[in-house]
Parts: sequence; structure tokens; C-alpha cells
Amino acid sequence: MWRGSEHEQLDAESGGPAGDPPGTDHDGDGGSGAPAGPPGTAGAHPASGPPSPRRARARWVPALRHRLVSALAPEEGAAEPVVAGRLTEREALQVLDALVRMAEALLSCGAPAADVTALTLRAAHGAGLASTQVDITFTAVTVSTAAEERPPLTTVRVVRARATDYSRLSRLYDLAHAAGDGLDAEEVTARLKRVLSQRRRYRRRVSTAAAVGLAVSVAVLLGGGWAVALAAAATTALIQLVLAAANRRGLPAFFQQVAGAAIATAVALLLLVWDPFLPEWVGGLRPSLVVGSGIVVLLAGLSLVGSAEDAISGFYVTAAARAFETVLLTTGLVIGIAGSLALGQRAGIGLNLSFSATGGYPLAVEAAAAGCAALTWAVSGYADVRAVVLSGLVGALAWLTFAATSELGFGALAATGLAALVVGLLAEGTAWRWGVPGVVVSICGIVPLLPGLAIYRAIYTLVGGGTSAGLGLLVEALGTALALAAGVTLGEFCSQPLRREFDRVERLVRRRSLSRNF
Repeated sequence: MWRGSEHEQLDAESGGPAGDPPGTDHDGDGGSGAPAGPPGTAGAHPASGPPSPRRARARWVPALRHRLVSALAPEEGAAEPVVAGRLTEREALQVLDALVRMAEALLSCGAPAADVTALTLRAAHGAGLASTQVDITFTAVTVSTAAEERPPLTTVRVVRARATDYSRLSRLYDLAHAAGDGLDAEEVTARLKRVLSQRRRYRRRVSTAAAVGLAVSVAVLLGGGWAVALAAAATTALIQLVLAAANRRGLPAFFQQVAGAAIATAVALLLLVWDPFLPEWVGGLRPSLVVGSGIVVLLAGLSLVGSAEDAISGFYVTAAARAFETVLLTTGLVIGIAGSLALGQRAGIGLNLSFSATGGYPLAVEAAAAGCAALTWAVSGYADVRAVVLSGLVGALAWLTFAATSELGFGALAATGLAALVVGLLAEGTAWRWGVPGVVVSICGIVPLLPGLAIYRAIYTLVGGGTSAGLGLLVEALGTALALAAGVTLGEFCSQPLRREFDRVERLVRRRSLSRNF
């Protein structure tokens, strides 16, 4: 059998030298001679000898493969089949990607799972997707749509970053409603990128100053004088600086809560030591009120309302995750307070629990302080001007309701629940007229009612050895938090008939979630 050189055998296996197409003439006849034929025919090249079967196969296999690919490929200019509603597969996947990104942004900004589901379904209907399913958990969003004679198209996105930005949340609600009116996927994606890339409405120093203003407002609500308010402001400013530095270094939120509560309690211990040396014109300086003001600032960012609304709406996985996050962060407060108190007791220092009930100031002053507390927290969360004003009004009305019901003989839990009911009713029933999501007003409106001092008193009693009394006070504080969340959620549901924009999709989501068939 004919055997060429090593290079000739490699050329024969690949159909010729590298870079030449199969069938190219390399015999030196310039392509003008007779084609090569089988051995013994006239067309065989006399100098090359009979070609091997491997060389013949190398010539016709690439050609056959090219014909098969050409036959299976769609014709140029042919229309892509419709798989979902009126959309092709590529268009449907673009819509799903835009929807899941929007849902992830809403969830990361604190929107309830029921709202995220309803807005996503509404946007899917506006984009032309039929039979769309949305699955929301605390850490992931899944959107799936049925395809005609094909498996369903599904997109999943993980919720990674969470940050308080009420202005961004308002713009995301506006985008979701606009998408429900018929925006295409490219426009939704472009507007979503603009929303997520915009800078926050206020600078960091403005947010810090607003948190300091919240501490001052709470100190007034607790009955403290100007010295207590000034001490609460300085303590909160120190806490905010420490938390900002810890956040830049990636410290988990649990340890940030521990550090903030420990700083507030440590400052109160120092104030108690310095109290005998302060001049008389300073007045009564009660360190316990300073601790209570600082704890309210740390409690304000917890998702009490969101977890309760998710549970009542039937989104139990998301509700359980948010509730566990709230309990974990509250436990951080407990550890920070208990640690500082234990160190103080070892050093022979004990905090005085003197606390004057509400009534130290006229009711108008207290209502103004409550409105300022809600307003400053809205500014701390980078809310729009309309949301800030509405939050202040709702916070003042909530405090007036709390004071009125307390005067009528209602207990603390009942009065708190009724005040929260007013907050939810006003927030969800009127906020949409101003273009503000109701959840923003609800979260800010209940800030004056948060049980900051009650948690401190419970932990102090536990550290001091009164286990049964301390547990009772702690249960009472947790009951106040639950009354706030339940009252706000009930108010939001009662206000639904007042909303003209509460459309069919949102009603369907609520109905299915409540019947556990969603």
C-alpha cells in the first residue's frame, strides 16, 4: 500500500493542508486535469498513487455535514414561532428578565410580597404574557409563563442587597404601574436601570441628621427635658457614625445592632456617673430616657409591618424569613443592652428606671413631636418630599389617637393597635393619591409608637435578677410590636374599597392568598 510522508498523511486526514477547504487540488495540475478517480482509472494521478479510504472520507464528510446543517437551519427571514401570548420565545424571555429584575428591586427595597406579586402579574399582563406565575421568597424571585406546545419559560433572580431607600421604592411602584399599562421589555429595562443608578435624594449627612432629630423627638415623647434631648442627640450621632463605619467594612446587621445598643447603654451609664457633678440648671437628667430614645432609632428600621402583612396575605415563607430577621436584630439589641448593664453592675453602677408617663407636655407638643419623629425617619430613609409630609401628618394623627384611646380607658396594647389601625387606613387609603406607596407611610407613621423604652426596662429587669418580671415586660413589649404590625395591616385591608386604583389583578392576588390557593 502506498505510504506518503508524515505531513502528507496529516494532510490526507484533514482534507488537505490547514486552512484549505475539502476538495482543493494539491496535486500541482492547477485544477485543469481530470478529476481523481478510483484506483486503476484514467483519472488517477500517476505520481500520487491510489488515495486511501481515510482521505476519501475526509473529502465527503465535511460536505455532508454542511448540507445537514443547512437543511436543519431555519430559512433566512423566516418568522420565529409564537410561544407565549403574542410574543416569540426571544421576546418572552426579554419580558421575563425585565419582570424578575423589577420584582427583585421591589423586594430588596422592602415592598410586601403581596404587592410585588400583584405588580409583577399586572406588568406581565400589560406586556402580553398570559398564564404567568410568580413565586416570591425572602431571597429569590421566580417568574414563569406558559408556552404553546413547549415547556414553560422560567426566570429566577436572587435578592442579594437590601437597603432602605423610600424614594427608590416610590419610583419602582410607578414603573410597575407603567409596565402594567403596556410598556415593552426594552423600555422597562431601560427605566429600571435609570431608577437603580440614580443617586439617593439626600446625602449621608442629611440622613444622619434626620436620625438625630428622631432621637430628640422620641426623648420629648418620653417626657425628657432639653438635657435629655441633647444627650439623646449626641448619643444617636455617635451611634450613627459607628454604624456607618461598620457598614462600610461589611459588618453584619446583627453585630451592628449589638454595637448600637451597647453604645446607648454605655453613654447612659456615664451620664449617671456624671449626674452628681452637673450644675443645677441642667435639670433632671434621666439616662434611661436616653437609652429608650436610642433604641427607638435602632428599632425603626425593622420590618415589623412587612412580615405581618406577608403572613396575613398567605406568603408564609417570606413572612417567616422577615419575622426571623426582625427577631434576630431585636436579639442583638437585647445582647447589647444586657452586656453594658452587666458591666455597669460589676462596676457598681445601676441605671435608674424613673419614667414619667405621657402627659409631661401638652398634647399639642406631644403630637408635634410624634409628627417630627415620623417625618425625620422618612428623611432618614431618603423619602420624597410628599412622602415626608404625609408621614409627618400620619404620625401626629396616630399619636393623637393613642392619647385619646388611653384617656378613654383602653389598655396600652389596645390603644397602640387602634393607633396603628388609623395609620394603616390613612396610609393605604390616601397615599396613592399623592403617588406615594402606602408601605412607606405605614412604616414611618408607627415610629412614635415603637416600644423602645419598654424593651430597655424588660432587659434591665432581667439583668437585675427579676426573671419573671423581666419576661413579663419583654412579652408586653413584643405584644406592642405585634399590635402595631397587626393594626397597620388591618387598616390597609380595610382601606382597599377607598382605592380607585385597586385593580382586578391585585384583588385576585389578595383573594387567592387568603384562600391559600395561590
